[in-house]
Amino acid sequence: MPTPDPSRRNERARRAILDAALDLLTEAGYTELTVEAIAARAGVGKQTIYRWWRGKGGVILDALVEAVAAGGMVLPDTGDLRADLRTVLRGTVAEFADPKLSASTRALTIETLADDELAVQVRDRLLRPQLAAVRDRLRAGQRAGQVRTDVDLDQAVELLFGPVYHRWLLRTGPLTEEYADQLVDLTLAAISK
Repeated sequence: MPTPDPSRRNERARRAILDAALDLLTEAGYTELTVEAIAARAGVGKQTIYRWWRGKGGVILDALVEAVAAGGMVLPDTGDLRADLRTVLRGTVAEFADPKLSASTRALTIETLADDELAVQVRDRLLRPQLAAVRDRLRAGQRAGQVRTDVDLDQAVELLFGPVYHRWLLRTGPLTEEYADQLVDLTLAAISK
């Protein structure tokens, strides 16, 4: 199936679809979300959605990418690397600990396991920009002498977030601010001068 031409989209209809998808995601959760419900809420035919996206996963991905981009991808830089990383990791833990957000994220994650194209898009459009923002903050920490210059910053980002994803996916323990703070402390102990 050829990739739809996004330039042919009606911007008002596209915006209505993305808004409807996020509203329904919040109200009903990902598993209950359907293309039919999105179309009805947006006031478009479901064929319009299928003309522009392969399914609900693609619609949700676009809506989430736009929502994240609207919030910006720059992390705080107060000069206190520990405090800045704690802010970011606490926010991530809070999102994963929220039952409604977590259920939606789990469902989208499951869908990426069965759809390689969606998985690549989620990784490249949603996850990588967020992780790159953390890497950029760590790079600023390197320039400020807070992080060793020999540290692989991509690995440092994985040290921060990998345990959170592991705990969330496998439900091995609670996701708390204390847990986030401990991960930041352990990571900084490994990468600081």
